Amino acid sequence: MKSPILTLLLVLVAAPFLASCSSPGRKPPAAPAAVKGGDGKSVIAAESDLNEYSAVSVADPLEPLNRATFWFNHGLYMVVLRPITKGYDKAVPKPVRTGIHNVFENVRFPVRFVNHTLQGNFKRAGLETGRFFVNSIAGVGGIGRPSDHIAALANLPEADTGQTFAKWGIGHGIYIVLPLLGPSSLRETVGFAGDYALNPVNWISFVYGGYAWTIAIPSTNSLRVTHEQLGVYDSATKSALDKYLAIRSSYIQYRQEIAKK
Repeated sequence: MKSPILTLLLVLVAAPFLASCSSPGRKPPAAPAAVKGGDGKSVIAAESDLNEYSAVSVADPLEPLNRATFWFNHGLYMVVLRPITKGYDKAVPKPVRTGIHNVFENVRFPVRFVNHTLQGNFKRAGLETGRFFVNSIAGVGGIGRPSDHIAALANLPEADTGQTFAKWGIGHGIYIVLPLLGPSSLRETVGFAGDYALNPVNWISFVYGGYAWTIAIPSTNSLRVTHEQLGVYDSATKSALDKYLAIRSSYIQYRQEIAKK
């Protein structure tokens, strides 16, 4: 019995990346309704207005392999993650889920601070520091978000390593669908690694070790975002003629928008 349970927990550790991003505040664009492609490039269009979305393309020489991985992930979402997420939502009251979410977002401060700094946006880095201390002290370890009531701190843009690379002029490279982690690119995969290294949630396993620190805490971090991530995934695929191309286009367009912030 231990092996299946451990497998599920390991899946949950990876879950924040399943729908294309590591933070619930970062959503890809609305669902595409019509998609054309198959030649290593993707084009996305809205049903009501074919010009609503600009053309989005990315090199996809690994498309056959990527498609196979995509459908593996799709099955995992439907069979494993959705039931687990529903169970979490029912078992944990919403105020508690909100507090857990706030704490983990507050702890992600180094990811945002370092990347604002690397992007040369020292003002945002300073404001990010202010938000962290306000929420950590007045918000009791980040459980509350009093910074939301301070205009200068309320709506700070997210920052991550993939975004930093984009601002440095580094292109996506090839498109990659990662097992468990979902849509990515060569640039964004390296960015994932950078975000992982900067997130203190992942440091504790090296400092403390042990089952609770290495599995339970990262799994809780995953559970808090999986519900919204799956909602985004459903929205991006429900009206698509080709789910794979829909996700690919939505993901690349979303990352382009993130790079502009």
